[in-house]
Amino acid sequence: MKKSKILVDLKPALDGFAGIPQETRLLYTGLRRLDGLKTQGLIQHGGRRLRAALEPKHASLSESKRIFQLSKFIVSLSERPYSNNWEIAIEYIGKSIDAKLLGIWTTMGFSVKHSVFDARLFSDFVWRTFFDKTLSASEKDTISLDDFIVVKPSRKHFHKVGLQSSSFGSFPRYPLLNTQGFDYFLAQTPFPGRLTAGTQMLVRYHDAVPILMPHTVHNKAVHQAEHFQALRSNIASGALFSCISEATRSNLIKIFPEVEKQTFVIHNMVSEEYHETESPRSLVSRLVRNRLADIPEFKSKTGLDKLVIDDFEYLLMVSTIEPRKNHMLLVSAWERLKYTTHPDLKLIVVGNLGWDHGPVIRAFKPWAEKGELHYLQNVPSPELRVLYQHALATICPSLAEGFDYSGIEAMRCGCPVVSSDIAVHREIYQDASAFFNPYSVDDAADKIGMVAAHDAKGARDAMRARGRTVGQLYAPANILPKWEEFFEGHQCR
Repeated sequence: MKKSKILVDLKPALDGFAGIPQETRLLYTGLRRLDGLKTQGLIQHGGRRLRAALEPKHASLSESKRIFQLSKFIVSLSERPYSNNWEIAIEYIGKSIDAKLLGIWTTMGFSVKHSVFDARLFSDFVWRTFFDKTLSASEKDTISLDDFIVVKPSRKHFHKVGLQSSSFGSFPRYPLLNTQGFDYFLAQTPFPGRLTAGTQMLVRYHDAVPILMPHTVHNKAVHQAEHFQALRSNIASGALFSCISEATRSNLIKIFPEVEKQTFVIHNMVSEEYHETESPRSLVSRLVRNRLADIPEFKSKTGLDKLVIDDFEYLLMVSTIEPRKNHMLLVSAWERLKYTTHPDLKLIVVGNLGWDHGPVIRAFKPWAEKGELHYLQNVPSPELRVLYQHALATICPSLAEGFDYSGIEAMRCGCPVVSSDIAVHREIYQDASAFFNPYSVDDAADKIGMVAAHDAKGARDAMRARGRTVGQLYAPANILPKWEEFFEGHQCR
């Protein structure tokens, strides 16, 4: 049987530790394991124009010049490669009119060509740039044998062309990406582009937050417009939407009822790096010292001197610092517990800075200076596994989510979970979490306090047992067969 060829968008893999980057890495490697698929990754930068990798015109180059061309592509992901004066002049002109040229190209009906990146000599770059923040090192050698597709114009310019074209009519016209030879194109967000005839667009839809909660997103006006217009275009083109939860699918259908027959649900899979393990509790304080956030507000290490070296009890939250994650409610609930029933309970927060994080960091600071709250960044999965293992509970207080990895990761590591009572948490966590009203400090403090109580060991053990069962539902062994069933049962156009 001929294998279906699928192009997987890897652009989100450039964006750190958050949920969509994790899903991008996990799904790419998972699909590579399926016998019926031949998988390639698409590399496109969010804001930079890239140098081409290898194009047909490079076929006559010597091997050394081909390697140098690939090397210049790598440099272009972070800075402009060294060029002669003529190349600098051409690049300067091109940069100033890049989006306009892309718009003209799109209006004329031409497609955006791609080049091919041969990763065999650049395994370190491929692994550390795209994959190592989520995957086991055992995956490295096979991924390093892949070829990747490179698109030169940035994702930002793809969006810009579509948004600007919508002012001339009722519908945006996005650039046409040359996907000839691919049966599917899998995007992790609404994609600001069109595909060559014969390629089925498949959008992994995570959440409708930019539309339903635009006050919580970054660059609100632009983000909202980009999400809505690209989503609208994808729906009209006949894209299929693989929603990461039934709650996400329900929100999508509320906004666009006509898309119902184009949608289905396959939950996220969770990295096999998260599992129960044996580690000394004293390791927690060492990890805290090593991973303390490197931001001006936390330059002082005075609070670390007050750590109990061998043992202390703590709550854990793992999430980017941004408004809908609801850090402020958790801090208030935790403060209430410290003032009443749990004076020695500490709080560890793990996650990189997002947007509108100022109020949260200001709430952290006085407690951090006392050694009661520890804000950590860039914690690799083996260390995060230790933090999950020894926490009294992992708290997931979000106001909105598409899936919420941290609760499932915690369950797989044997940690009780207390979460906000929102539809997606009820769906994903089932009976393995205690739930609280995400707008009520009193309710959050009560539910967290009951789980963290010294006499609640039996209840925590019962939660751990339920968590093991629920956490296993999202293991690759249980999620990948659903993808296999989809591709086996779906006929491309």
